[in-house]
Amino acid sequence: MATWKEIVAANPDHSENYAQRWRNFVQQGKDIDGEARLIDALSARHSRILDAGCGTGRLGGYLAKRGHIVFGVDIDPVLIGYAKQDFPEATWVVGDLSADPIEVRDIDIAVSAGNVMGFLAVDGRRPALENIFRTLRPGGRFVVGFGRGRGWEFDDFLTMCHEVGFQPQHQFASWDLEPFTEQSGFLVAVLQKPKVDEQAVRSLTNLL
Repeated sequence: MATWKEIVAANPDHSENYAQRWRNFVQQGKDIDGEARLIDALSARHSRILDAGCGTGRLGGYLAKRGHIVFGVDIDPVLIGYAKQDFPEATWVVGDLSADPIEVRDIDIAVSAGNVMGFLAVDGRRPALENIFRTLRPGGRFVVGFGRGRGWEFDDFLTMCHEVGFQPQHQFASWDLEPFTEQSGFLVAVLQKPKVDEQAVRSLTNLL
């Protein structure tokens, strides 16, 4: 599957068209906040939340308006411009999840919706997961959703998450928590950073 950079390079109007599509959904009365409601339900009040691949800020903006401390990162400066305009309550920055360090820490919950994982270059997948992992506090969670057929098989994704250090908590077939099966065309995974730094524990054990 093409990366976001490749899509925008092929069609310079893509970002504006993408932003307008979401505005059209709102005007049509469509529900665009399902992912955000789930993250809000999973979060303590005033949580520190990372919106990884935030786009126009529709998810993070919803959460910021409910009192959470939201940091959004996206590779597309056009989309970040809309996020800053529409949701000034949150902090929005242009950044490549695979290449640029995310300058926040002690995140309670990170979220990646909108098939962001499918737009990552193959060689950028592990760096992006490692980047998100570093932002989380011990015990913090990463909730990610994307569809089948976008170049990253679910099993391969979950294996790489495990290699990075994430511990699986739950798997669903939708953001409204439909049960996940082998036939599911969509995955919502809830992953956790270990509550204890396992590498530090091993190092301490070796010293004793």
